[in-house]
Amino acid sequence: MSKRPAQDISPGKPKTENPMGTASLQPVVANVLAEQQQTHETRKHVLDGLESALGRPVVTLFTSFKLPAMLDDGDADILEGVLQKVDLSKGLALVLSSPGGDGLAAERIINVCRQYSGTGEYWAVVPSKAKSAATIVCFGASKIIMGGTSELGPIDPQIIIPDTGLKQFSVYNIVKSYDNLFRRAVRQKSGNLQPYIQQLEHYDEREITELRAAMELAADIAVKSLRSGMLDGKTAKEIKDSLKGFLTPEQTKIHARPIYRDQATKAGLNIEVVNIRSEVWNLMYELYIRTDNFVSSRALKCVETRNHSFFVPLPDTTR
Repeated sequence: MSKRPAQDISPGKPKTENPMGTASLQPVVANVLAEQQQTHETRKHVLDGLESALGRPVVTLFTSFKLPAMLDDGDADILEGVLQKVDLSKGLALVLSSPGGDGLAAERIINVCRQYSGTGEYWAVVPSKAKSAATIVCFGASKIIMGGTSELGPIDPQIIIPDTGLKQFSVYNIVKSYDNLFRRAVRQKSGNLQPYIQQLEHYDEREITELRAAMELAADIAVKSLRSGMLDGKTAKEIKDSLKGFLTPEQTKIHARPIYRDQATKAGLNIEVVNIRSEVWNLMYELYIRTDNFVSSRALKCVETRNHSFFVPLPDTTR
């Protein structure tokens, strides 16, 4: 996937109220076009309403599920550029929607949010799905705001093996299968070892070592983020034990399986539940639908506040 530079479409014209309502100063044709293209103007009134409801500035970080577009270091840079322009003296509410990406990028995003927030912490708001590395970003928050349908997800690393038709495999399962095969071979004191040797030839011990390190890295980032935030006071072992459902596929079975608020609460996370019949949820959901539509049809990624919008355009397929 080719990277495109982020575009800043911060408004340079007078601020309007709900661009779709009677208070809009724009001609009706401009409103219709904005609605069709889901521009920043169509989301500003929702951002205003959610800020008022939460009592602190709202910043969105969306990456496309449709393409999909993964979280990477560039997203931390874009987010920092946006946060520099916002008064965060009252803290920060980060609205997240992403299939995941690079764990190191998630760690950087956590640090950026904490450093720029005037309270030294931030809230993670999950209106729909914040998976994998996006779940790690939620771990760095002081609390996670979720509704009954909101989803977090496992954070165990995944790998794509080209010679399998680009299938995605759990790193945990690859290492586990290698360990099981090796143990069975060692226990085979007599008999034919050839079947085990033939299977072990498909593994590279150096790669297994790297895969173990990848698992340890994901766990280390998650534990340190939680220990310095919402699970302050817990030991690293206590946190790692409570996160087992996030760290391995033993409970979830597959990486894409949702982890809902009840399971997240049982893991010790500080979850604030929003009633799906409440006005706050209505605002969260509308913001999700509008922004997700934008990153599904017009952009790969989007970071926004009520006054600023940065996005990574879709790749140009006409060349």
